[in-house]
Amino acid sequence: MKVDVAIVGAGMAGVMAASVLQKAGKDVLLIDKGKSVGGRMATRRIEQGKVDHGAQFFTVRTEDFQRYVDQWVVNGQVKEWFGNPYKRYCGTNGMNGLIKYLAKDVEMKLNTRIVKISKETDGWLLYGEQGEIAQAKNVIFTPPAPQIIDILKESREGNDLVPKLQDITFNPCFVAILKLHEPINLSDSGHLDEYLPDGMERMVDHQAKGISSLPTVSIYMEGTWSKKHYEENDDTVLQLILEKASTYIHKDDIEVKQLKRWRYAEAKTTLNSPFINQDSLYVAGDAFLREDDSAGRTRVESAFLSGIAVGNAVLNKA
Repeated sequence: MKVDVAIVGAGMAGVMAASVLQKAGKDVLLIDKGKSVGGRMATRRIEQGKVDHGAQFFTVRTEDFQRYVDQWVVNGQVKEWFGNPYKRYCGTNGMNGLIKYLAKDVEMKLNTRIVKISKETDGWLLYGEQGEIAQAKNVIFTPPAPQIIDILKESREGNDLVPKLQDITFNPCFVAILKLHEPINLSDSGHLDEYLPDGMERMVDHQAKGISSLPTVSIYMEGTWSKKHYEENDDTVLQLILEKASTYIHKDDIEVKQLKRWRYAEAKTTLNSPFINQDSLYVAGDAFLREDDSAGRTRVESAFLSGIAVGNAVLNKA
């Protein structure tokens, strides 16, 4: 398969880059190792309930992003959830629902892990675990930096990019996902991030959030706590989390419990550029911040802006 641009990673950055390029008439292929688009904008079903277990919301700090968000609100894809001074927006059908909506017209190849690329005279060959996947004039990578580094080192390509990517470091995150017998009362909004036990970042009631018909809860652990316990097995980690949450949730109220591991959940260090590139090889993502970024940290908006910027860069090059 030959395309103008192959985009590896179907989170917000990858999907927005694909949208920019496709609207300009470019042939685009979006490739992801997962079974769905979204990356860390992830939503999961538990029986008839639903949980967001990656990004829970996003904020808006730029006019560029606000214009899109306003349209998403009109289209019924997102809603204001809570927040002051910055409004917190969430997907009306879960955070993953927004990404699926944005990617609905993009040609995709899911369940495909890119392991190697090879430079050709007129572009790149991309290889999956079973062999050649596509040929592209340009390649955009948007997964977490350590995963991109592995591909570039295996390919012996992108030597100028690797040192910059090595400057980006991450904290992991554990998320306990629960279905309860009875509704829980965390807060009016369903979001709680204050006065929690040591090591706990936030708790979310998805029934109060408005995306689940059944009482479901996500419990997020801080990066330092998650890093400390990352090598322990799932049952042990779940037990530790539920012990910390016992003030809010009694163990007998839990009907279903699951654990999500995000190895690269939060970029501790970022780059002050919305993308980097070496000729026709580009890297973007939420850890690539615009020079005027007032937040200075990774988030949904930074992924969106990075995707727009790298998409336009490929167009301008052409």
